[in-house]
Amino acid sequence: MDLGKRLLEIRSGQNISANRLAKLAGVAQSTVSEIECGKRQPSIKVLQKLCTALGITLADFFAPAGEGAKPLSPELHRLLEKAKELSPEELHALQTILDGLGRQR
Repeated sequence: MDLGKRLLEIRSGQNISANRLAKLAGVAQSTVSEIECGKRQPSIKVLQKLCTALGITLADFFAPAGEGAKPLSPELHRLLEKAKELSPEELHALQTILDGLGRQR
């Protein structure tokens, strides 16, 4: 599998620029470009960061095109990014709220 082509395919499918992906993943924009051009192979750590920023798992990344889970919507991705900044206590409170909302259905 060509990791660069796969990354470009997923990123393009989500209409995310290389610069935006780099910022979301916390890597340099040149890193994303070099991976996509085949000039650089990503470490597993960098690939995990990129997948997280794209709202997919590593398994989704390596799944044949069309067989992986659907990526998170931009809204859910933003919520996930905000949740990453919460303290454990705040995460617990958020989970309680979400559990309550789920029961209302």
